[in-house]
Amino acid sequence: MSYIGQKPADKALVASDLDPAVITGQTALAVAPADTDEFLISDAGTLKRIDASLVGGGGITEADQWRITANITSNQTTISSNLERNDSTGYGRIGTGITESSGIFSFGSTGIYKVSYTLVCYPTTNDDIFGYIQVTTDNSSYTNVAEVALSRDGNGITTGSTAALVDVTNTSNVKVKFAVEDITGGSTVRGDSARNQTFFEFIRLGDT
Repeated sequence: MSYIGQKPADKALVASDLDPAVITGQTALAVAPADTDEFLISDAGTLKRIDASLVGGGGITEADQWRITANITSNQTTISSNLERNDSTGYGRIGTGITESSGIFSFGSTGIYKVSYTLVCYPTTNDDIFGYIQVTTDNSSYTNVAEVALSRDGNGITTGSTAALVDVTNTSNVKVKFAVEDITGGSTVRGDSARNQTFFEFIRLGDT
């Protein structure tokens, strides 16, 4: 085989053989890497490629909000109707988002999630209204894992919130739903389709 210039040395490529322009001369990536973009790493001295989705420190990858769109005036062991994802002006979610069916919320990916429940009520005098975050880890039995309680001593609307950290180890089995109880005559849990009143928030904090 003939060569133009000097014949390449018959030896392993080492760091000093590389010109920085091998990297700096390439087109710059101006956005965050996609999950399927790949990096080259040294794994205990062995070169391997790895998807960006597996590299830690990428920040929050899932964030979503849902709300009730109409008032609730009776107990609901599962809030299963008049639910929508926030669609108000300026809203934006991160990731694939949370899906909902008959009041059961499913996660798009595994991880540790902060699940929040904000309850806005107009209780009648001396009435107490309770909201619960309920979690299943077997897609069957649900447990109350967080509670918000609101009462009324005088006139006006009252609000409160609660939250839970949920370890979503399996998106088919770990799910969440929400409930309201002890609503008596005249009391109302407030919902609106134009803005968040009673609403639910899901933020993935990190890997499971």
